Amino acid sequence: MKYITFALAKGRLAKKAMAMLKEIGITCQEMEDPDTRKLIFTNEELKLKFFLSKASDVPTYVEYGAADIGIVGRDTILEEGRKLYEVLDLGIGRCKMCVAGPAEAAELLNHHQLIRVATKYPAIAKDYFYNRKHQTVEIIKLNGSVELAPIVGLAEVIVDIVETGATLKENGLMVLEEICDLSAKVVVNQVSMKMENERITQIIQALKGVLA
Repeated sequence: MKYITFALAKGRLAKKAMAMLKEIGITCQEMEDPDTRKLIFTNEELKLKFFLSKASDVPTYVEYGAADIGIVGRDTILEEGRKLYEVLDLGIGRCKMCVAGPAEAAELLNHHQLIRVATKYPAIAKDYFYNRKHQTVEIIKLNGSVELAPIVGLAEVIVDIVETGATLKENGLMVLEEICDLSAKVVVNQVSMKMENERITQIIQALKGVLA
């Protein structure tokens, strides 16, 4: 019997995902050791493997078949644009992708002016402004605190994930437009879905039961 391999986004999401998997009888003892240096964890009895990776790499591992199943945020799925099946919304880590900036920037969004947009998510920002708003913008990719960009005059607005909006408020910014809802998703490799359909479908159905 072939192993089914899971790729999990490191951090809080992996912990929550493993807690959900535990509810359907999928556990991995090795992963519970806080001092482990291992990269791949195995449950021999269930013929399952698990590995943790940077969130942005999860869709890549799944598309290329290095993992059969991935659990990662929808923001990463949209940004990476990989070929895979999105099969289940786990409802973990709900938040929104938004356009934010100072109140006066709202005017610039209404008149289709050429503006600069700072973001960690250039693909999402580009799709939103070019394909949905039909507004030409200059997109500036940042890796750190994007809230800084409008404050120091690097960009007029930002595209970023908003949970509570507290950080925006503290920095004199606000949500100007909502792009989409986000949460953690289960994604599956397209070939694995055909070859291991029965086992993968069982896991998905069991998770649906937990969510219900």
